[in-house]
Amino acid sequence: MDQRVSTAQPITFPAADGYPLKGFRWRHPDVDAARPVVIVNAATSVRCRYYARFAAFLHAHGFDVVTYDYRGIGESRPASLSGFEAGWIDWGRLDFEAALQYALAEFPGQPVQVAAHSVGGFLIGLAASGHHITRVFTMGAQYAYWRDYARDKRAGMFLKWHVFMPAATALFGYFPGGRLGWLEDTPHGVVRDWIAPQPRFEDIWRRGGARVLTEAERRKLVERFAAMRGPTLAVSLSDDEFGTPAAIRRLLGYYRNSARTHLHLRPEAVGERQVGHFAFFHSRFEHTLWKIPLAWLRHGRLPAEPQGEAVTLRAE
Repeated sequence: MDQRVSTAQPITFPAADGYPLKGFRWRHPDVDAARPVVIVNAATSVRCRYYARFAAFLHAHGFDVVTYDYRGIGESRPASLSGFEAGWIDWGRLDFEAALQYALAEFPGQPVQVAAHSVGGFLIGLAASGHHITRVFTMGAQYAYWRDYARDKRAGMFLKWHVFMPAATALFGYFPGGRLGWLEDTPHGVVRDWIAPQPRFEDIWRRGGARVLTEAERRKLVERFAAMRGPTLAVSLSDDEFGTPAAIRRLLGYYRNSARTHLHLRPEAVGERQVGHFAFFHSRFEHTLWKIPLAWLRHGRLPAEPQGEAVTLRAE
């Protein structure tokens, strides 16, 4: 095991409803109020252990870091997922909110930042304490609206994720992603939210299903996104079939009070044939792609390389 990864300490903290969440932290022994603590938000059904080397990389460059698993996933999985109720709204309002509260309590006075992958960038806006966040980096962040999928792969992705996945979930009571080699086993509520064909995320919970929110509750969720004022860098890759520019922009529109920069890259910019949606946090990119979140989280700016197309959206 990488020595940097082995220095991580296991942690457990309760979500707002008492559910125990587990993860890891990388903490420097000396106290420094100027040192940021970075919370790593995982993609849907990707274990926090996948981000361990990225977390260790940030730690080696002067950050404190917290990784954790959402309820139903990895370290935070219950004994059985069959019938276990958890959805995106729980992961955001309860679990990420708890991670924020943990960071604020365990690292008092330190700036709180977030590095988020895929749906992890969406969950940021669901937390009531998002106004404490000072800076955000996201990779491929979106909420799986199928019309935003890459056009040349959209039909196959729709069949895989919006037809087969819910069918398998109905059969087993959860999505058996582990045995299929498709991510981790996933609670049925997350699958329910994933497959909802709504261009506005708040309408996922408008009608039908096990979870319905009133108009006032949905409006409150949208307002929470606007409360996050920390500057955001959203990265997308040209070969990412989920995090297309349209999907990135759709989510960024909710963070209207954040100064947002969207950086779109081609894999060739780092000498690679492909990166896709999931590989960004692989350790082989430590000396290339990882320079981007490092420069952003440390200084709030882009590195000189790799080159890409950057568009800035100012806070309203």
